[in-house]
Amino acid sequence: MIHPSYVEMIEKINDGQDLDEAPLVTSRYSIVLATAKRARQIVAGAEPLLENSYEKDGNMRKALSIAVDELYEGKVHILPEEENAEPAEEPAADEV
Repeated sequence: MIHPSYVEMIEKINDGQDLDEAPLVTSRYSIVLATAKRARQIVAGAEPLLENSYEKDGNMRKALSIAVDELYEGKVHILPEEENAEPAEEPAADEV
C-alpha cells in the first residue's frame, strides 16, 4: 500500500478549510497534477523543501516521492483556480 493514500492526502489538504467553503481538492487528479508539477521542478533543479530528501547512502530519493511528501506535509500548496491563473502579459511598447 502506498503511504500516504489519496484519501489521507485529500483530507490533509482540505483540513482547515471553512465549512462554508468548497473543498480545495475533490479528486485524485488534482493531487496527481500537483505532485507531477512539483516533481518536474525538483528534476529541473529546484531545491527539495524537506530535510529527508536523501537516503541513508547519500543518494537523493526519487523526485515524485519527495513531491508527495512535500504536499502531504504542507510544504507545497495547491492554489484554487482563481489564484492559480496568471494574468496575460502585455507586450512592451517597443514590441507593438
